[in-house]
Amino acid sequence: MLIGGDGWAVELSEAEACSLRDGLGALIDQHRQLIDQLMAEEAIELELEREGWWMALDGDRQGWALRVMLTPGPGQRAIEGSWSREAAAGFTAALSQLHGQL
Repeated sequence: MLIGGDGWAVELSEAEACSLRDGLGALIDQHRQLIDQLMAEEAIELELEREGWWMALDGDRQGWALRVMLTPGPGQRAIEGSWSREAAAGFTAALSQLHGQL
C-alpha cells in the first residue's frame, strides 16, 4: 500500500498498513472520548507506540494533525511522515476504507 503526505511517500506492507490503521484508530478513539472534556481553546497531544510504530495526534475540539514514525527492524527501512489538520481526517478515512474500519 502506498501512502504519502506533503513531499513524501512510502510503500507499506499489508502488516505495516494494518498496524498503522489499528494504532491511528486507537488514537482517534481516544480523541473522541476526550473531546467533550476539552475547553474551546484547549489543545491535546496523544501518543501511542505499537508494533514498531510511534504515532501522535495533535489537536483540539475542531480537528487534529498526525505524525508517525516506524522504527526499523533488522534489514528494514525507517519511515517518518505527517499529515496536516486538513489532510489527516481524509487520510484516515481512506485507510479505513482500504483495510477495514477505523
